[in-house]
Amino acid sequence: MTVGLVLVSHSADLAEGLREVLEELHGTGVPLAMAAGGPEGELGTSALAIAGAVESLAGHDGVVLMVDLGSAVLSAETALEQLDPSLRARVHLADAPFVEGAVAAAFAAAGGADSSAVLTAAEATRGRRKLA
Repeated sequence: MTVGLVLVSHSADLAEGLREVLEELHGTGVPLAMAAGGPEGELGTSALAIAGAVESLAGHDGVVLMVDLGSAVLSAETALEQLDPSLRARVHLADAPFVEGAVAAAFAAAGGADSSAVLTAAEATRGRRKLA
């Protein structure tokens, strides 16, 4: 088994675009779930949707949540509080850039890394410069 990723975004289109990039890079080898946008298609995040996305990946070796903006962190933290403690112990919230962190996390997960290493890979992208 492998570590799954949950893409938490205020925009369903943004999350879908990132999922498309990750699947292009890794095929379908990395389990992905999304919790993005509001229930009517508006911008927003939902703790219930995040909890559901995490639960959909519960059979994997762990789950790393990638969030797009600060308020998504609040929704993710609320979702984590709702989870069964045995699942919550295997879920990590990454403090990383959404796109770069998710790409790095997916590479690590595809390579068989455990959830701690996937989290570390995502968080290692903080502060990385794109221009020399």
